[in-house]
Amino acid sequence: MKQRLLPALAAAALALVVAQSAQAETLRFGTDPTYPPYEYKLPSGQLVGLDIEIGNSLCAAAHVKCEWVEGSFDGLIAGLQSRKFDAINASLAATASRRAVMDFTTPLYPADIRLVAAKAAHLQPTAASLAGKRIGVLQGSTQAAFAKQNWAAHGVSIVEYQDQNSVYADLLNGRLDGTLVVGAAAQLGFLAKPEGKNFELAGAQIVDPALLSASSVIGVRKTDAHTLQMLDAAIAQLKQNGTIDRLTHKYLDAGATTK
Repeated sequence: MKQRLLPALAAAALALVVAQSAQAETLRFGTDPTYPPYEYKLPSGQLVGLDIEIGNSLCAAAHVKCEWVEGSFDGLIAGLQSRKFDAINASLAATASRRAVMDFTTPLYPADIRLVAAKAAHLQPTAASLAGKRIGVLQGSTQAAFAKQNWAAHGVSIVEYQDQNSVYADLLNGRLDGTLVVGAAAQLGFLAKPEGKNFELAGAQIVDPALLSASSVIGVRKTDAHTLQMLDAAIAQLKQNGTIDRLTHKYLDAGATTK
């Protein structure tokens, strides 16, 4: 009985929020389109990816128009606080430090943090293995925070970049020995490409409950309870009707092993 009631309850909750937001016709998502398969651009300039499709589906469920505001990942929290957009939808990990400045929706999909390195290097995601090495990370990401806190004091050079594509470029030209990145992003954005053939996911998934979240969420201003309620209601509906599960399989199955 309870399971049968869940879809109806989700739909009813969303209908109530939609009625309350009749005047708010546009929901603005902030994102960084340099992180396939989550958010990236086709050669045509079209914005695509898992987070993009989920975001557009959430807007459709809530009967609002989606607007995407692009920026570097390390500037998204400041953009949210200055009201450049209403929510961050960019493979965002739910961490304690971020929770202090924003609220999170219910989780969307799982995420894992992995080390990418040359196959011939035989590196492991440990301070001992990486001592004397240079590891590239996305500026402002949870993997950057983890690497600086756990590895920097042990002789590992942590190099921050504004976009992940620049990290891959320096990994290829030998300026870096490895990078910390979400596993699926590494698989589809680098390892599955010809230039990534000599690299691998080195070692096991990195687990640190204090710094690394196991799931991806959408971030909302703490003062914006309405947007949070609207998104949570839409997420509940899309989970009930299978949309989020379908999109997650579409984008992550090929690379599944969150920023």
